[in-house]
Amino acid sequence: MRRLPALLLTIFAVAALAACSSGAAPGWTFAPAPSATAAASGLASGAASGSPASSEAASVAPSFGPSESAVESGGTGAGLTVKAPVGAATGGFDPTTLETAANTPFSLTFDNEDNTAPHNLALFQPDGTTKVAVQGDTAFFTGPGSRVYQVPALPSGLYTYKCEVHPTTMHGTLTVK
Repeated sequence: MRRLPALLLTIFAVAALAACSSGAAPGWTFAPAPSATAAASGLASGAASGSPASSEAASVAPSFGPSESAVESGGTGAGLTVKAPVGAATGGFDPTTLETAANTPFSLTFDNEDNTAPHNLALFQPDGTTKVAVQGDTAFFTGPGSRVYQVPALPSGLYTYKCEVHPTTMHGTLTVK
C-alpha cells in the first residue's frame, strides 16, 4: 500500500516533465492580473481598462507643457503605427522596424487586430531594461482595438518595443536619429 503514493507521484512527475519539454507551443498565454492602482486609461467612460502588473515606478510620466506639444510632430515620427495582426503571438508585430527624428515628441499608435490573445506595446530605452515613460494606457488587451501613446522627445539611439506577454516573438526596433 505504501508503494501506491510513490508510484502515483512518479507518474505525475514524468507526465509533468513530458508536458514541459514538449516542442509544441502552449495553447494558453500568461497575462498577469491588473494592478490594484487606478491609472488614467484615455478610454471613453465605461470602457475596460487596467495597467500592466510590471512596475513602472522607476518611470515618471513626461509632462507636455505649452512649449512641448504631444501632438504629431509632422517629422519622420509623426503618426507611427505598430500592428499586432491575428496570430501575432507567433508571427510578431508589423512592422518590426520604425524610425523617428531625435529630440521631437511623437505619437505611437498600437493597433491590436488580434482577437485570440492579449497584447500590449512597451517601449524600452537603449539599455533594454528601462521603459520609456509614455502617456497612454499600456495595459494588456485583446483586440480588435487600438491605443495611442504620446512619446516624449527622445535622444538619438536604438530603442526596442515589445509585447510584455510575448516578448520573444513580438518585438521590434525604433531608430531615433
